[in-house]
Amino acid sequence: MAKNNNQNQNQTMSREEAGRKGGEKTSRKYDQEHFENIGQKGGETTSQEYSQKHFEDIGQKGGETTSEEYSQEHFEEIGKKGGETTAKEHDQEFYEEIGQKGGETTSDKYGEKHFEKIGKKGGRNSGNGSSNN
Repeated sequence: MAKNNNQNQNQTMSREEAGRKGGEKTSRKYDQEHFENIGQKGGETTSQEYSQKHFEDIGQKGGETTSEEYSQEHFEEIGKKGGETTAKEHDQEFYEEIGQKGGETTSDKYGEKHFEKIGKKGGRNSGNGSSNN
């Protein structure tokens, strides 16, 4: 291991300390664009080496682990913060566009028969089938 000049010459630097110092030196040597470029290249290489299913599986495992580690309250709080931030950054037109896209995607996915079925079910559950509430 590397010698630490701040310590007695007989003591060695921990792996953690050596890694931290090396990371700090590398960070000073290169700019943000350099790290973005190598991150992009690494991501592209990784995506070519693994299948879509691999990423779905690790995403599923990560999501399960995260949901076990945090409470419902935690997710409600971060969802609220994200919604508030999004609302500040976007106007009504943005929400209309994503609503339209979402509606079209849902319609394409489920089809007309699905909506007829759930519409009838909803009508039966409302009592008289009318929407006079």
